[in-house]
Amino acid sequence: MSRILIVENEDTPRQALKDLLERQAYRVATAASLDAAQALAPQTFDLVVCDLRLVGEDGTQMLALSAPTPVLVMTDHASLRKAVVALKEGAVDCIAKPVDDDDVLATVSRVLSRPAPKESDTPSGVPRGMIGECVAMQRVYERIRKTAPADVTVLVQGESGTGKELVARALHRQSRRTKAPLICVNCAAIPETLIESELFGHEKGAFTGANSARTGLVEAADGGTLFLDEIGELPLDAQARLLRVLQEGEIRRIGSVETRYVDVRLIAATHRDLHSLSRSGGFRLDLYYRLNVMQIDLPPLRERDDDILSIAQVLLERACTRHARPGLRLSRAARRDILGYAWPGNVRELENALERGVILAEGHLIHPDDLGLPLERRQEPLPASSEPSEATEENDALDDDLSLEDYFQHFVLEHQAQMSETELAQKLGISRKCLWERRQRLGIPRKKNARRLD
Repeated sequence: MSRILIVENEDTPRQALKDLLERQAYRVATAASLDAAQALAPQTFDLVVCDLRLVGEDGTQMLALSAPTPVLVMTDHASLRKAVVALKEGAVDCIAKPVDDDDVLATVSRVLSRPAPKESDTPSGVPRGMIGECVAMQRVYERIRKTAPADVTVLVQGESGTGKELVARALHRQSRRTKAPLICVNCAAIPETLIESELFGHEKGAFTGANSARTGLVEAADGGTLFLDEIGELPLDAQARLLRVLQEGEIRRIGSVETRYVDVRLIAATHRDLHSLSRSGGFRLDLYYRLNVMQIDLPPLRERDDDILSIAQVLLERACTRHARPGLRLSRAARRDILGYAWPGNVRELENALERGVILAEGHLIHPDDLGLPLERRQEPLPASSEPSEATEENDALDDDLSLEDYFQHFVLEHQAQMSETELAQKLGISRKCLWERRQRLGIPRKKNARRLD
Protein backbone atom coordinates (compact mmCIF):
# COMPACT_ATOMS: atom_id res chain seq x y z
CA MET A 1 0.00 0.00 0.00
CA SER A 2 1.15 3.57 -0.70
CA ARG A 3 3.26 5.42 1.87
CA ILE A 4 2.20 8.98 2.71
CA LEU A 5 4.04 11.64 4.73
CA ILE A 6 1.99 14.37 6.44
CA VAL A 7 3.79 17.63 7.29
CA GLU A 8 1.65 19.70 9.67
CA ASN A 9 2.78 21.49 12.84
CA GLU A 10 -0.60 21.50 14.58
CA ASP A 11 -1.15 18.29 16.56
CA THR A 12 -4.91 17.93 16.21
CA PRO A 13 -5.29 18.26 12.42
CA ARG A 14 -2.12 16.21 11.89
CA GLN A 15 -3.45 13.30 13.92
CA ALA A 16 -6.95 13.57 12.40
CA LEU A 17 -5.56 13.39 8.87
CA LYS A 18 -3.29 10.48 9.83
CA ASP A 19 -6.25 8.54 11.27
CA LEU A 20 -8.36 9.26 8.19
CA LEU A 21 -5.73 7.94 5.78
CA GLU A 22 -4.82 4.93 7.90
CA ARG A 23 -8.48 3.88 7.88
CA GLN A 24 -8.05 3.57 4.11
CA ALA A 25 -5.07 1.24 4.66
CA TYR A 26 -2.43 3.82 3.69
CA ARG A 27 0.88 3.67 5.56
CA VAL A 28 1.27 7.11 7.13
CA ALA A 29 4.16 8.93 8.77
CA THR A 30 3.96 12.44 10.22
CA ALA A 31 6.29 15.38 10.80
CA ALA A 32 5.74 18.68 12.58
CA SER A 33 8.42 20.68 10.72
CA LEU A 34 10.49 20.72 7.55
CA ASP A 35 13.56 19.45 9.41
CA ALA A 36 11.59 16.53 10.86
CA ALA A 37 10.19 15.76 7.41
CA GLN A 38 13.62 15.86 5.80
CA ALA A 39 14.94 13.40 8.39
CA LEU A 40 12.29 10.92 7.21
CA ALA A 41 13.61 11.08 3.60
CA PRO A 42 10.41 12.44 1.98
CA GLN A 43 11.65 11.50 -1.51
CA THR A 44 11.15 7.82 -0.56
CA PHE A 45 7.39 8.23 0.04
CA ASP A 46 4.68 7.89 -2.58
CA LEU A 47 3.00 11.17 -1.58
CA VAL A 48 3.69 14.12 0.72
CA VAL A 49 0.79 16.14 2.14
CA CYS A 50 2.09 19.47 3.45
CA ASP A 51 0.47 22.49 5.08
CA LEU A 52 1.80 25.69 3.50
CA ARG A 53 1.44 27.70 6.70
CA LEU A 54 4.05 26.06 8.90
CA VAL A 55 5.02 28.24 11.85
CA GLY A 56 8.24 30.08 10.99
CA GLU A 57 8.75 28.06 7.80
CA ASP A 58 7.79 28.25 4.15
CA GLY A 59 5.84 25.12 3.24
CA THR A 60 6.70 25.52 -0.45
CA GLN A 61 10.25 24.41 0.40
CA MET A 62 8.82 20.91 0.76
CA LEU A 63 8.59 20.72 -3.05
CA ALA A 64 12.38 20.71 -3.42
CA LEU A 65 12.97 18.53 -0.36
CA SER A 66 10.54 15.86 -1.58
CA ALA A 67 11.42 15.72 -5.28
CA PRO A 68 10.54 13.63 -7.20
CA THR A 69 7.74 12.57 -4.80
CA PRO A 70 4.51 14.48 -5.57
CA VAL A 71 3.45 17.07 -2.98
CA LEU A 72 -0.19 17.81 -2.16
CA VAL A 73 -0.49 21.15 -0.39
CA MET A 74 -3.07 22.27 2.17
CA THR A 75 -3.99 25.91 2.62
CA ASP A 76 -6.57 28.22 4.10
CA HIS A 77 -7.98 31.32 2.43
CA ALA A 78 -5.29 33.58 3.92
CA SER A 79 -2.47 31.71 2.14
CA LEU A 80 -4.27 31.18 -1.15
CA ARG A 81 -1.71 33.25 -3.05
CA LYS A 82 1.06 31.03 -1.67
CA ALA A 83 -0.88 27.99 -2.91
CA VAL A 84 -0.87 29.45 -6.42
CA VAL A 85 2.92 29.83 -6.21
CA ALA A 86 3.22 26.24 -4.97
CA LEU A 87 1.14 24.93 -7.88
CA LYS A 88 3.32 26.86 -10.32
CA GLU A 89 6.42 25.35 -8.75
CA GLY A 90 5.17 21.78 -9.08
CA ALA A 91 2.63 20.91 -6.38
CA VAL A 92 0.21 18.32 -7.78
CA ASP A 93 -2.95 19.73 -6.18
CA CYS A 94 -4.29 21.86 -3.35
CA ILE A 95 -6.72 21.04 -0.51
CA ALA A 96 -8.63 23.82 1.25
CA LYS A 97 -8.60 23.97 5.05
CA PRO A 98 -10.49 23.03 7.12
CA VAL A 99 -10.29 19.83 5.13
CA ASP A 100 -13.27 17.81 3.97
CA ASP A 101 -12.68 14.07 4.50
CA ASP A 102 -14.26 13.00 1.21
CA ASP A 103 -12.34 15.67 -0.69
CA VAL A 104 -9.05 14.58 0.89
CA LEU A 105 -9.58 10.90 0.11
CA ALA A 106 -10.66 11.60 -3.47
CA THR A 107 -7.69 13.88 -4.12
CA VAL A 108 -5.16 11.50 -2.56
CA SER A 109 -6.57 8.59 -4.56
CA ARG A 110 -6.45 10.60 -7.78
CA VAL A 111 -2.85 11.73 -7.24
CA LEU A 112 -1.61 8.25 -6.33
CA SER A 113 -3.31 6.73 -9.36
CA ARG A 114 -1.46 8.99 -11.77
CA PRO A 115 1.45 7.45 -13.68
CA ALA A 116 4.83 8.49 -12.34
CA PRO A 117 6.25 11.47 -14.26
CA LYS A 118 9.29 10.99 -16.43
CA GLU A 119 12.41 12.25 -14.79
CA SER A 120 13.06 14.93 -17.40
CA ASP A 121 11.45 17.18 -14.74
CA THR A 122 9.50 19.42 -17.13
CA PRO A 123 7.91 18.98 -20.57
CA SER A 124 10.68 21.13 -22.06
CA GLY A 125 13.40 18.99 -20.50
CA VAL A 126 14.54 21.77 -18.15
CA PRO A 127 15.40 20.28 -14.73
CA ARG A 128 13.12 21.37 -11.92
CA GLY A 129 14.35 24.50 -10.17
CA MET A 130 16.58 25.57 -13.06
CA ILE A 131 15.68 28.51 -15.27
CA GLY A 132 16.98 29.56 -18.65
CA GLU A 133 16.82 28.81 -22.33
CA CYS A 134 20.13 30.25 -23.56
CA VAL A 135 22.47 28.08 -25.64
CA ALA A 136 24.92 27.54 -22.76
CA MET A 137 22.17 26.29 -20.44
CA GLN A 138 20.74 24.04 -23.14
CA ARG A 139 24.13 22.35 -23.25
CA VAL A 140 23.97 21.92 -19.46
CA TYR A 141 20.50 20.34 -19.65
CA GLU A 142 21.65 17.97 -22.39
CA ARG A 143 24.69 16.93 -20.38
CA ILE A 144 22.50 16.30 -17.30
CA ARG A 145 20.07 14.20 -19.35
CA LYS A 146 22.85 12.02 -20.76
CA THR A 147 24.94 11.77 -17.60
CA ALA A 148 22.29 11.11 -14.94
CA PRO A 149 21.43 7.50 -15.88
CA ALA A 150 25.09 6.53 -16.35
CA ASP A 151 25.80 6.37 -12.58
CA VAL A 152 29.32 7.76 -12.92
CA THR A 153 31.15 10.35 -10.84
CA VAL A 154 30.46 13.92 -11.98
CA LEU A 155 32.45 17.11 -11.47
CA VAL A 156 30.34 20.29 -11.66
CA GLN A 157 32.37 23.45 -12.23
CA GLY A 158 31.16 27.01 -12.03
CA GLU A 159 31.50 30.25 -10.15
CA SER A 160 29.86 30.67 -6.75
CA GLY A 161 26.14 31.24 -7.04
CA THR A 162 25.63 29.64 -10.46
CA GLY A 163 23.47 26.77 -9.18
CA LYS A 164 25.81 23.80 -8.80
CA GLU A 165 23.58 22.17 -6.17
CA LEU A 166 20.61 22.40 -8.56
CA VAL A 167 22.61 20.38 -11.09
CA ALA A 168 23.40 17.77 -8.43
CA ARG A 169 19.71 17.48 -7.50
CA ALA A 170 18.73 17.12 -11.15
CA LEU A 171 21.33 14.39 -11.67
CA HIS A 172 20.02 12.54 -8.62
CA ARG A 173 16.35 12.86 -9.65
CA GLN A 174 17.04 11.51 -13.12
CA SER A 175 19.23 8.64 -11.90
CA ARG A 176 18.31 5.10 -10.85
CA ARG A 177 19.05 6.20 -7.27
CA THR A 178 16.19 8.68 -7.16
CA LYS A 179 14.36 6.85 -4.33
CA ALA A 180 17.52 6.69 -2.21
CA PRO A 181 18.95 9.59 -0.16
CA LEU A 182 20.71 12.61 -1.62
CA ILE A 183 23.19 13.90 0.98
CA CYS A 184 24.55 17.42 0.35
CA VAL A 185 27.70 18.61 2.11
CA ASN A 186 29.44 21.97 1.81
CA CYS A 187 33.08 21.14 2.50
CA ALA A 188 33.93 24.80 3.09
CA ALA A 189 31.34 25.10 5.87
CA ILE A 190 32.76 22.35 8.12
CA PRO A 191 35.86 23.04 10.25
CA GLU A 192 38.93 21.18 9.05
CA THR A 193 39.22 19.38 12.40
CA LEU A 194 35.72 17.93 12.04
CA ILE A 195 35.44 17.21 8.33
CA GLU A 196 36.72 13.61 8.51
CA SER A 197 34.39 12.78 11.38
CA GLU A 198 31.44 14.35 9.53
CA LEU A 199 32.12 12.48 6.32
CA PHE A 200 33.33 9.10 7.56
CA GLY A 201 31.95 8.87 11.11
CA HIS A 202 33.70 7.93 14.34
CA GLU A 203 33.53 5.43 17.15
CA LYS A 204 32.85 6.29 20.77
CA GLY A 205 36.02 7.58 22.44
CA ALA A 206 37.89 8.05 19.16
CA PHE A 207 38.81 11.59 20.23
CA THR A 208 37.97 14.10 22.93
CA GLY A 209 34.27 14.84 22.80
CA ALA A 210 33.33 11.66 20.93
CA ASN A 211 30.84 10.55 23.57
CA SER A 212 29.01 8.20 21.22
CA ALA A 213 29.52 6.48 17.89
CA ARG A 214 28.42 8.45 14.86
CA THR A 215 27.54 7.45 11.30
CA GLY A 216 29.30 9.56 8.70
CA LEU A 217 27.58 11.28 5.80
CA VAL A 218 29.22 8.98 3.25
CA GLU A 219 27.71 5.96 4.99
CA ALA A 220 24.36 7.76 5.32
CA ALA A 221 24.32 8.17 1.53
CA ASP A 222 24.74 4.40 0.95
CA GLY A 223 22.66 3.42 -2.06
CA GLY A 224 22.12 7.05 -3.00
CA THR A 225 24.06 10.14 -4.02
CA LEU A 226 26.64 12.17 -2.11
CA PHE A 227 27.08 15.78 -3.25
CA LEU A 228 30.29 17.43 -2.05
CA ASP A 229 30.17 21.15 -2.76
CA GLU A 230 33.41 23.17 -2.75
CA ILE A 231 35.45 19.98 -2.79
CA GLY A 232 38.58 22.04 -3.41
CA GLU A 233 38.44 22.99 0.29
CA LEU A 234 38.70 19.35 1.43
CA PRO A 235 41.87 18.71 3.52
CA LEU A 236 44.44 16.31 2.07
CA ASP A 237 43.84 13.61 4.72
CA ALA A 238 40.14 13.59 3.93
CA GLN A 239 40.96 13.50 0.21
CA ALA A 240 42.91 10.27 0.76
CA ARG A 241 39.94 8.69 2.55
CA LEU A 242 37.56 9.83 -0.20
CA LEU A 243 39.83 8.36 -2.85
CA ARG A 244 39.51 4.98 -1.09
CA VAL A 245 35.73 5.27 -1.23
CA LEU A 246 35.83 5.94 -4.98
CA GLN A 247 38.33 3.18 -5.72
CA GLU A 248 37.12 0.38 -3.47
CA GLY A 249 33.81 1.52 -1.98
CA GLU A 250 35.42 1.24 1.50
CA ILE A 251 35.10 3.48 4.52
CA ARG A 252 36.53 3.19 8.01
CA ARG A 253 35.19 5.25 10.86
CA ILE A 254 37.72 7.22 12.89
CA GLY A 255 38.88 5.03 15.76
CA SER A 256 37.63 1.81 14.15
CA VAL A 257 39.48 -1.15 12.63
CA GLU A 258 36.34 -2.37 10.87
CA THR A 259 36.00 -1.74 7.16
CA ARG A 260 32.52 -1.00 5.83
CA TYR A 261 31.41 -1.05 2.22
CA VAL A 262 29.16 1.53 0.63
CA ASP A 263 27.56 2.02 -2.78
CA VAL A 264 27.58 5.77 -3.31
CA ARG A 265 27.45 7.92 -6.40
CA LEU A 266 29.63 10.99 -5.91
CA ILE A 267 28.89 14.39 -7.42
CA ALA A 268 31.52 17.01 -6.65
CA ALA A 269 31.40 20.75 -7.30
CA THR A 270 33.94 23.53 -7.17
CA HIS A 271 34.60 27.06 -8.35
CA ARG A 272 38.35 26.39 -8.39
CA ASP A 273 40.61 24.90 -11.04
CA LEU A 274 41.40 21.56 -9.39
CA HIS A 275 44.02 20.62 -11.97
CA SER A 276 46.00 23.79 -11.29
CA LEU A 277 45.45 23.30 -7.56
CA SER A 278 46.93 19.81 -7.79
CA ARG A 279 50.11 21.18 -9.34
CA SER A 280 50.62 23.39 -6.28
CA GLY A 281 50.01 20.47 -3.92
CA GLY A 282 46.62 21.68 -2.69
CA PHE A 283 44.66 18.83 -4.25
CA ARG A 284 45.50 15.20 -5.00
CA LEU A 285 45.96 14.66 -8.71
CA ASP A 286 44.79 11.03 -8.49
CA LEU A 287 41.57 12.17 -6.80
CA TYR A 288 41.05 14.81 -9.49
CA TYR A 289 41.19 12.16 -12.20
CA ARG A 290 38.79 9.96 -10.22
CA LEU A 291 36.34 12.84 -9.91
CA ASN A 292 36.53 14.12 -13.45
CA VAL A 293 34.81 11.23 -15.21
CA MET A 294 32.08 13.55 -16.50
CA GLN A 295 32.29 17.32 -16.25
CA ILE A 296 29.45 19.85 -16.36
CA ASP A 297 30.39 23.53 -16.69
CA LEU A 298 27.88 26.13 -15.54
CA PRO A 299 28.02 29.53 -17.27
CA PRO A 300 28.17 32.68 -15.11
CA LEU A 301 25.12 34.92 -15.11
CA ARG A 302 26.94 37.67 -17.03
CA GLU A 303 27.08 35.31 -20.03
CA ARG A 304 23.33 34.61 -19.90
CA ASP A 305 21.84 37.90 -21.09
CA ASP A 306 18.81 36.15 -22.58
CA ASP A 307 17.95 34.53 -19.24
CA ILE A 308 18.60 37.26 -16.67
CA LEU A 309 15.15 38.85 -16.65
CA SER A 310 13.40 35.46 -16.65
CA ILE A 311 15.44 34.39 -13.64
CA ALA A 312 14.81 37.74 -11.94
CA GLN A 313 11.05 37.38 -12.38
CA VAL A 314 10.95 33.93 -10.76
CA LEU A 315 13.18 35.03 -7.88
CA LEU A 316 11.09 38.17 -7.40
CA GLU A 317 7.87 36.16 -7.11
CA ARG A 318 9.46 33.94 -4.47
CA ALA A 319 10.71 36.95 -2.49
CA CYS A 320 7.28 38.59 -2.67
CA THR A 321 5.74 35.40 -1.26
CA ARG A 322 8.27 35.17 1.58
CA HIS A 323 7.70 38.78 2.62
CA ALA A 324 3.93 38.86 1.97
CA ARG A 325 4.21 41.64 -0.61
CA PRO A 326 2.27 40.36 -3.61
CA GLY A 327 2.17 42.30 -6.85
CA LEU A 328 5.56 44.02 -6.67
CA ARG A 329 7.14 44.57 -10.08
CA LEU A 330 10.47 45.79 -11.43
CA SER A 331 10.48 49.27 -12.94
CA ARG A 332 11.93 49.77 -16.40
CA ALA A 333 15.01 51.44 -14.90
CA ALA A 334 15.50 48.53 -12.48
CA ARG A 335 15.32 46.02 -15.33
CA ARG A 336 17.84 48.08 -17.27
CA ASP A 337 20.22 48.04 -14.30
CA ILE A 338 19.77 44.29 -13.83
CA LEU A 339 20.70 43.71 -17.47
CA GLY A 340 23.67 46.05 -17.25
CA TYR A 341 25.25 44.81 -14.03
CA ALA A 342 28.10 42.26 -14.12
CA TRP A 343 26.72 39.99 -11.32
CA PRO A 344 30.02 38.69 -9.89
CA GLY A 345 27.95 36.78 -7.31
CA ASN A 346 25.76 35.30 -10.06
CA VAL A 347 22.24 34.07 -9.30
CA ARG A 348 22.77 34.22 -5.55
CA GLU A 349 23.67 37.92 -5.77
CA LEU A 350 20.66 38.56 -8.00
CA GLU A 351 18.42 36.83 -5.48
CA ASN A 352 19.82 38.98 -2.66
CA ALA A 353 19.32 42.19 -4.65
CA LEU A 354 15.70 41.31 -5.38
CA GLU A 355 15.06 40.41 -1.75
CA ARG A 356 16.49 43.79 -0.80
CA GLY A 357 14.23 45.44 -3.36
CA VAL A 358 11.12 43.71 -2.02
CA ILE A 359 11.92 44.87 1.52
CA LEU A 360 12.75 48.49 0.60
CA ALA A 361 10.19 49.22 -2.13
CA GLU A 362 7.57 51.71 -0.99
CA GLY A 363 5.08 51.50 -3.84
CA HIS A 364 4.15 48.79 -6.28
CA LEU A 365 7.41 49.07 -8.22
CA ILE A 366 11.00 48.24 -7.32
CA HIS A 367 13.38 50.99 -8.44
CA PRO A 368 17.19 50.91 -8.89
CA ASP A 369 17.83 52.49 -5.48
CA ASP A 370 15.85 49.67 -3.86
CA LEU A 371 18.11 47.04 -5.46
CA GLY A 372 21.22 48.72 -4.05
CA LEU A 373 23.56 47.61 -6.85
CA PRO A 374 27.10 49.02 -7.01
CA LEU A 375 27.64 51.78 -9.55
CA GLU A 376 29.96 49.73 -11.74
CA ARG A 377 28.43 48.35 -14.93
CA ARG A 378 29.83 45.93 -17.46
CA GLN A 379 28.01 47.28 -20.49
CA GLU A 380 28.33 50.58 -22.30
CA PRO A 381 25.47 53.03 -21.81
CA LEU A 382 22.46 52.33 -23.96
CA PRO A 383 22.43 54.17 -27.30
CA ALA A 384 20.41 57.38 -27.38
CA SER A 385 17.63 55.72 -29.33
CA SER A 386 17.27 53.14 -26.57
CA GLU A 387 17.23 55.59 -23.66
CA PRO A 388 13.80 56.29 -22.19
CA SER A 389 12.22 59.53 -23.34
CA GLU A 390 11.48 62.34 -20.91
CA ALA A 391 7.82 61.35 -20.88
CA THR A 392 8.75 57.76 -20.18
CA GLU A 393 11.01 58.70 -17.28
CA GLU A 394 8.28 60.94 -15.93
CA ASN A 395 5.92 58.01 -15.85
CA ASP A 396 8.44 55.42 -14.68
CA ALA A 397 6.46 55.02 -11.49
CA LEU A 398 3.74 53.56 -13.67
CA ASP A 399 5.90 51.85 -16.28
CA ASP A 400 4.55 49.08 -18.43
CA ASP A 401 4.04 47.05 -15.26
CA LEU A 402 0.58 48.52 -14.78
CA SER A 403 -2.28 47.48 -17.01
CA LEU A 404 -2.82 49.51 -20.17
CA GLU A 405 -6.01 50.97 -18.75
CA ASP A 406 -4.25 52.07 -15.54
CA TYR A 407 -1.51 53.70 -17.62
CA PHE A 408 -4.04 55.39 -19.89
CA GLN A 409 -6.07 56.77 -16.99
CA HIS A 410 -3.04 58.10 -15.13
CA PHE A 411 -1.49 59.68 -18.23
CA VAL A 412 -4.68 61.44 -19.28
CA LEU A 413 -5.46 62.80 -15.81
CA GLU A 414 -1.87 63.95 -15.39
CA HIS A 415 -1.52 65.76 -18.73
CA GLN A 416 -4.93 66.79 -20.00
CA ALA A 417 -4.64 70.27 -18.44
CA GLN A 418 -1.52 70.99 -20.51
CA MET A 419 -2.30 69.08 -23.72
CA SER A 420 -4.99 69.14 -26.34
CA GLU A 421 -6.89 65.99 -27.26
CA THR A 422 -4.77 65.71 -30.39
CA GLU A 423 -1.53 65.90 -28.38
CA LEU A 424 -2.80 63.39 -25.84
CA ALA A 425 -3.72 60.95 -28.60
CA GLN A 426 -0.35 61.40 -30.31
CA LYS A 427 1.56 60.80 -27.04
CA LEU A 428 -0.50 57.68 -26.37
CA GLY A 429 -0.11 56.44 -29.94
CA ILE A 430 -3.85 56.21 -30.59
CA SER A 431 -6.43 58.11 -32.62
CA ARG A 432 -8.61 60.89 -31.22
CA LYS A 433 -11.65 58.65 -31.72
CA CYS A 434 -10.02 55.88 -29.69
CA LEU A 435 -9.10 58.43 -27.01
CA TRP A 436 -12.72 59.60 -26.79
CA GLU A 437 -14.04 55.99 -26.63
CA ARG A 438 -11.66 55.10 -23.81
CA ARG A 439 -12.63 58.23 -21.91
CA GLN A 440 -16.24 57.15 -22.11
CA ARG A 441 -15.52 53.57 -21.08
CA LEU A 442 -13.34 54.55 -18.12
CA GLY A 443 -15.47 57.52 -17.07
CA ILE A 444 -12.71 60.14 -17.49
CA PRO A 445 -14.31 63.53 -18.26
CA ARG A 446 -12.47 66.16 -20.29
CA LYS A 447 -11.09 68.98 -18.17
CA LYS A 448 -13.05 72.14 -18.90
CA ASN A 449 -10.01 74.40 -18.97
CA ALA A 450 -7.99 71.97 -21.07
CA ARG A 451 -5.83 73.70 -23.70
CA ARG A 452 -7.35 73.41 -27.16
CA LEU A 453 -5.23 73.54 -30.29
CA ASP A 454 -7.72 71.76 -32.53
